[in-house]
Parts: sequence; C-alpha cells; structure tokens
Amino acid sequence: MRSFGIVALSVMLGGCASVTRGTTENISISSTPSGVEAVVSGMEVPTTCTTPCSVVVKRNADISITFQKDGYEPQIVPLSRDIPTSGAAGFAGNLLLGGVVGMGVDAATGAATDHKPNPVIVTMQPSVPHAAPRAPKKPRPPRAPEAGT
Repeated sequence: MRSFGIVALSVMLGGCASVTRGTTENISISSTPSGVEAVVSGMEVPTTCTTPCSVVVKRNADISITFQKDGYEPQIVPLSRDIPTSGAAGFAGNLLLGGVVGMGVDAATGAATDHKPNPVIVTMQPSVPHAAPRAPKKPRPPRAPEAGT
C-alpha cells in the first residue's frame, strides 16, 4: 500500500510543468565564424558572451540576441516561445494536482514554454566596404569676359 502511495504521488507531482521542467532553460549560441559577440537582451541583466556560448534565461522572457563583429554586418535574432509536447503535458498535469493555481503558476513562469530557435546559429555576412571618398573637384578659373560685349 505504501509503495502504491509513493508511485501515485510521484506521478501526480510529475504533472506540473514548474516542477518537471523548471522556470529557466539553457540557450546555446553559435556563429560562423566563431568569436562573435552575442548580446542577449530581455533578461533582468543584459548578458554578453563570445560565440560559441550558452546562457540561462527565464522561460517567460522575451529574448533577442544581437550578433556583432568588426568587418561583419550585425544581425538580430528574436526568439519566440513555443509550447512543446512535454510542456503541454506538464501544463495539463495541473488538472490532476495543481488545478487552477498550478496552471496560473505555470503560465506566469512560462514553465510550459521553450524558446525557439534553440540552438541559435547565425552565419555572419561580411560588411560591404564603403567606397573611398572622391577627391574634391578643383574650382574652375573664372571665365574671361567675352570681347565686344
């Protein structure tokens, strides 16, 4: 009887996304070429890392990553939030254990969501070199007045 109770409790606790998936996730970031500065916005404290790298973000955060390196065009990658199958199952598990309160907690923390794309991979594009400025034109000497006028 005791074993049955422990198994039943384990199954019910496994239903809540906040418990099974947590409120944070790792985002892997890479680029071609490597060594690009990646600025992660949307976190409580903006974070910068050099590719390849990884950051831990809250699941409910609106994240975008700006890639920049001298000689290359900057790129911005906004991440969207998606509910994967495992997140949906955890959120639905609230019906068994957490009820409305559990669903509210999961919705507020974003525990049922994942950021997409993950991993974030970009190919940097070389900057277009600016044309060299033209030398200023030399002023023309003033025209001589025409004779006979």
